[in-house]
Amino acid sequence: MTNGHGDDIYKYQHIKLNFSSNVYNHHNQQPLTDYLATQLNAIANYPEPTPATLERMLAEALGMEPRQVMVTNGATEAIYIISQAYSRSFTTVVVPTFAEYADACRLNGHIVRMAPSLDAVPEGTDLLWLCNPCNPTGQVTDAEQLLHAIKSNKNTLFIIDASYAPFTDKSLITPIEAALYPNVLMLHSMTKEFAVPGLRLGYVTAATSLIDRLRRLQMPWSVNAMAQIAGCWLVDHRENYRLPLDMLLKERERVARALSVTGKVDVYPSDTHILLCHLHYGTTAELKDRLARNHGILIRDASNFEGLDAGHFRIAVQTPRENDILIEACLSCSELEPVQPEVN
Repeated sequence: MTNGHGDDIYKYQHIKLNFSSNVYNHHNQQPLTDYLATQLNAIANYPEPTPATLERMLAEALGMEPRQVMVTNGATEAIYIISQAYSRSFTTVVVPTFAEYADACRLNGHIVRMAPSLDAVPEGTDLLWLCNPCNPTGQVTDAEQLLHAIKSNKNTLFIIDASYAPFTDKSLITPIEAALYPNVLMLHSMTKEFAVPGLRLGYVTAATSLIDRLRRLQMPWSVNAMAQIAGCWLVDHRENYRLPLDMLLKERERVARALSVTGKVDVYPSDTHILLCHLHYGTTAELKDRLARNHGILIRDASNFEGLDAGHFRIAVQTPRENDILIEACLSCSELEPVQPEVN
């Protein structure tokens, strides 16, 4: 899914507010960039072939063993390695969700089926992909329900993408819990947690036997020197990246109400800072272009998610002031003009 990904800000010249990427845009990155400026000589040498130092630091932070953690070039590299490691499997993807799971599996000869929920997964599924919390809906599958499914389907490998775990207060399976099961791989994204999508840093946690299988397929030096250095710094300074979760969840509710009362857009329930919306008429492509061109605001066209259509768009709420600007800009577009009361 090279095209149609979120945060396509590179296509525009005058974006002031970015709601299209599921990160919180207000972490102070100056200390990180100042530190990286002192480490530029690292580009003159090869990095560690596998990011062992960063893996040890992450494992310690998580309370796990280093052999249970594999750092990757973004969570996307992990997705492609997993699909290669289990090539030609019968795979089910719970939708709507990130298209990369199915794309990677098809590339590696899987038979791919879609399911609307855990309850609808076909029998005989070898691999099950679940984004939890879900991108693009923001909804969470309850930890108890998910553990029941894992225990009841021991021949199915569950790949749980937990990239958005920091953005919810709902109960989730922890990496330590997941690693107790021989049929669970958990994906994580430093991109989302630390708002550093340009660094391309992700990692997998799982039982050692599963991680060993994936390591055999990872190219050496897939994570570059500066990304490894930055990752170690971020783990050491993760207290500086605490999310204002209460504010984000309150803003999610407020923005959802403001858009819903127009009567021109449906807003899906969410357990995170993500809101999936659907226009009653018009297309997201038109709305996105209008917001970008006239207001310098970027939203995510969600039409390329499996099961969604040209009317779907996604936003990740930010600060109250920025959300007010988004709401006002949306209401100025014809697609979202408020419903006028009928006059008798």
